Amino acid sequence: MKNIILIILLSISWILLNAQPETEIPSVYTNFYFEDGDLIFKPDGSPDKMTWIPTEPKYYFDKIAKSPEGTNDGIRFNFEDDGFNGKIYYGFIISENVKYPQPVYFHSTAKIENGIAEIDIKNRLSGKYDVAKWEEKGYSRLGYRIANSKGRIIYDGKINIKGKGPFKADITIISGPFINQVTESSVTISFETNFETEANIIADGRTFTDKNKQNIFEIKIDGLKSLTEYPYTVKYGDYSDTYSFRTAPLAGDREPFTFAFASDCRAGQGGGERSIFGVNAYIEKRLVEKTASNNAVFLQFTGDLINGYSDNWNEQKLQYYNWKNVIGPYAHYIPVNVGMGNHEALNFYFEDSAGDVVMIDKFPFETESAEVLFAKMFVNPLNGPESEDNSKYDPNPGNPDFPTYKENVFFYTYGNVAMVVLNSNYLYAPTDDMVPKSGGNVHGYIMDNQLQWFGEVIANFEEDNNIDHVFVTIHTPAFPNGGHSKDDMWYGGNNAIRPYIAGSPVDKGIIERRDEFLDIMINKSSKTVALLCGDEHNYNRMQLDSETEIYPKDWKGEKLKISRPFWQITNGSAGAPYYGQEKLPWSSSVKFFSTQYALVFFNINGEKIELEVINPDTGEKVDKVKIR
Repeated sequence: MKNIILIILLSISWILLNAQPETEIPSVYTNFYFEDGDLIFKPDGSPDKMTWIPTEPKYYFDKIAKSPEGTNDGIRFNFEDDGFNGKIYYGFIISENVKYPQPVYFHSTAKIENGIAEIDIKNRLSGKYDVAKWEEKGYSRLGYRIANSKGRIIYDGKINIKGKGPFKADITIISGPFINQVTESSVTISFETNFETEANIIADGRTFTDKNKQNIFEIKIDGLKSLTEYPYTVKYGDYSDTYSFRTAPLAGDREPFTFAFASDCRAGQGGGERSIFGVNAYIEKRLVEKTASNNAVFLQFTGDLINGYSDNWNEQKLQYYNWKNVIGPYAHYIPVNVGMGNHEALNFYFEDSAGDVVMIDKFPFETESAEVLFAKMFVNPLNGPESEDNSKYDPNPGNPDFPTYKENVFFYTYGNVAMVVLNSNYLYAPTDDMVPKSGGNVHGYIMDNQLQWFGEVIANFEEDNNIDHVFVTIHTPAFPNGGHSKDDMWYGGNNAIRPYIAGSPVDKGIIERRDEFLDIMINKSSKTVALLCGDEHNYNRMQLDSETEIYPKDWKGEKLKISRPFWQITNGSAGAPYYGQEKLPWSSSVKFFSTQYALVFFNINGEKIELEVINPDTGEKVDKVKIR
């Protein structure tokens, strides 16, 4: 009887934990409703309905990155998963006299059996193997790598360990510190700790603090001199780490500098570090190392950081942490600025018995969407538009119905250069063919409020005497050349493709919207140098001019007149599987195409700009040309 009661209670608990709360469905969507706690999609006139069934991911952040616990002999991991087997590689991280500290792995591993693993520090990492001198100091920092039973790497972590036995897993910065929002007089330093604590940063002889006990920090360092190198020390608990940053030049400064650009380092082929749960960490690490060693002042990375396309916030977080942990040693010193791509999608996923699929951006938008998760994971400027609320197609003016643009659409400047970062995967519904039935935005489409904001920003820079060069970066090319001719801003020449809001199509199709976008950059601006794109896993350089054919043969609409030559630089070759070149109407305007891994450098020298591309894996030159 007791067993029956226990089973009933456990069943009720499972139902309560897994039942979906009936939150309000955003009015931008159609044909969705709740039934008995389940989210249902049923198009008008269809006899079938689809139910969202949440996936239970095998790996997610709270389980995998959970801090280990100290034991008498070392540390112990409990992944709370009897089915999880594999191994943990481990080794000390030595920071003294090392600019980019990394773990040096020990010759043995710790087995993960039934979700449990133990690392014996006292007996294995003592004596001649005590390179951290924990036996003398009473503390150390250990790096570890978690791999499953098939050898796939799931997560790289680190932990500060206190004691000589028994040991204690202590407060540790598990992500960062990262240099963000560098200006001529300030910088924001962000980082995350495993436990809540107080933290402060010492820089310029002053202490900048956040006395609130927390584990996620964004601390602004201000009152600084331009173009000055500053060491900074992050203090947390009993630990301190010292790095440095350099402030930006004064607005309008025309001294030479270099910045880097890339995108698309989601997991690749080849095994090992080329696929660390969502990320091609091997190429990403080579990429950011080359950025630093070539003295670039920042790296702009626009989209497809991770595999994404999850319906689970916690699973997607693990992929983001993997990406951030790879750039971490270098991003302690230089900013890596990021934009969204299609693989940052976080979706509700529906599938029926026939295999038909519907995907939409998760809601509630303010807590669950791809956009808000991206904002929580990164620190970007807050100077972008609010959202698509109160646009002409807003079904409920005055009330929030759309996701945020905060920290996924923005601009920043450095000296005489401006960078405008856009989002062509906002309110993204990946199943383009179902958008008329579900609502949402298609891949590659820039919606109205964002386009209006973009036009205003470009107009302001056109009048700004401090800015000589404007770069615009967006994940999807205006002109795909290899791998995405079926979508991006082309869709095989099908202008019928467009967003649907509250059951109705918006006024402009994808090609019309592309032309409005181009008109702002080219005809209404003399300063915009290039459109920097990704999405296609190759590097190509295309020069658009008045002779370039950009329309399908049967095009009946107005045609945009191109007033001046303009560059589109596509570099989605940061680790994702390659795409070859396709034959398209504008192919004759493609000046260079390569499927090598690529990192693009822009060498800015006053009014002149030189583009230089290297393979970050080999250091080989891929392309070099003056573009202004």
